[in-house]
Amino acid sequence: MVKIFVGVTHKPWFDFLAGIAPDEVNFWQPSGSGEFKALQPGDLFLFKLKGKDAAIAGGGVFGHASLAPLSLAWEAFGPKNGNASLAEMRATIVALRRESAPLGPREDPVIGCRILTEPFFWPRDLWIPVPDSFSRNIVVGKGYATDTEEGLRLWDAVSERLTASPAAPRPVAGERFGAPVLMRQRLGQGAFRLAVTDGYGRRCAVSGEKTLPILDAAHIRAYGDGGEHELANGLLLRTDIHRLFDLGYVTVSERRTFAVSERLKADFDNGVHYYAMQGTELAAPHRGFAPPAPEALRWHRENRYLG
Repeated sequence: MVKIFVGVTHKPWFDFLAGIAPDEVNFWQPSGSGEFKALQPGDLFLFKLKGKDAAIAGGGVFGHASLAPLSLAWEAFGPKNGNASLAEMRATIVALRRESAPLGPREDPVIGCRILTEPFFWPRDLWIPVPDSFSRNIVVGKGYATDTEEGLRLWDAVSERLTASPAAPRPVAGERFGAPVLMRQRLGQGAFRLAVTDGYGRRCAVSGEKTLPILDAAHIRAYGDGGEHELANGLLLRTDIHRLFDLGYVTVSERRTFAVSERLKADFDNGVHYYAMQGTELAAPHRGFAPPAPEALRWHRENRYLG
């Protein structure tokens, strides 16, 4: 069984993203008041437009959900949030909340983020009529499942359209296509950033630092060297530790402890602060998030660490 969530959105968001054809999108809600638990990674998230355009016009593969400050959402996704600028996104939040005053310059509201990979945006002639059970009063969205007749019809309709597009994700669907299965989750850079940040509880895995603006989602095996945007290839590190990790002055030992190269002192005649953390046990991610892959850590020790 695969779950499907049909989320309500407005056409300007849809049109903007359809115009830039991103590899991932943040389907966000202006209020970060509750966690999104309707889907698991690999399930299907669909876009239902409002008003006279009421139809299912596209969707994506669900990757991750988060309650995140606006600043982090913009840093991670930029225009992939569906707005051309941060100022425009701030104004959109005010409009959707129906507030009269703009956000203050120091306000950083928490928003609900649903991160979708491999998004697809159909032309109008491919839009799918809204299911009969989708009430006009629904303002957020409604879930379906492929173990029901209505959910399976919806899955079949989506699959039929996706199989006709070479660039779209590939679900296997319905009686005509085989049993419904989860789609492969391919995180983008933004989804990787948010998922790693949440996975480590917004704390540096080495120092325990909690100041969000100076925490980075680090690739263990560099993306340019074949590493993927995957949780098992990520660590949340304080910015300075991330920089030293990428340069090879620090690494993670086979015992999952922090290791500092003697080269740090030899090259810079310094590093007391980092040597004081030598042997610190690496924090584990929260339950449900993949821990660092041993092969990725081995790659870093063998290919980056200066010893």
